Amino acid sequence: MMNLRDQGHDVVAFEGPGQGGALEDAGLAMTPDWHLPVGVIIDRLSLSGVTLIGISLGGCLAIRAAAHEPRVSRVVAWDALSDFLETYLRQVPPAWQATLYALLSVRADTVIDALVNRSAHDPVQEWGLAQSMHVYGVNSPAAVLRAAASYRTLEISPLVRQDVLLLAGAEDHYIPAHQVYDQAAGLTNARSVTTRMFSKAESAQTHCQIGNLPLAIQAVTDWLDRRLNTAAG
Repeated sequence: MMNLRDQGHDVVAFEGPGQGGALEDAGLAMTPDWHLPVGVIIDRLSLSGVTLIGISLGGCLAIRAAAHEPRVSRVVAWDALSDFLETYLRQVPPAWQATLYALLSVRADTVIDALVNRSAHDPVQEWGLAQSMHVYGVNSPAAVLRAAASYRTLEISPLVRQDVLLLAGAEDHYIPAHQVYDQAAGLTNARSVTTRMFSKAESAQTHCQIGNLPLAIQAVTDWLDRRLNTAAG
């Protein structure tokens, strides 16, 4: 944010539902309808020519917001995330993934809750589950998974008509690499789509390019400058 500011851009950062003070102070649980908080910020500050940048899960939220908020001119998904349930379940063994998908499909929530509560004895897993319920405003493991499943972009991607930049790390341990390509393919009506996959050779292959943030920031600012120059021309 400071880098963008130092390059002369006006920068607005905000916490939306499920994040920071919006969650802890105002009690606002996470919502997939991210165009609502984005619209409130645009209205409150009378913004125009907005470039919306979403980081991590924000890569999903930003695409969802752009699909329903035409006052966003450009959108950056850093990283692209098209299916949060897949990402969420990627942290459990493959056999568990298949079982949980099957149980979700038949709405066997009671069985899901019993399985997860019986197996989640690791302190980190227990904290992660409790935090997920807190963030989503739900009270069971099955409800967490159903909430996670609502954070998808592919069904609404054709509604996105802005310029889009999709970033991804080749060895992201959270988001499967195929999701950036899935996201790009779904943006059938976007004004333009640019995809940037970062590699291990660049020390930027991990989630949100945490090993080489300056490179990722430069990719964003170079893209933004090109888009702004094109609009001005």
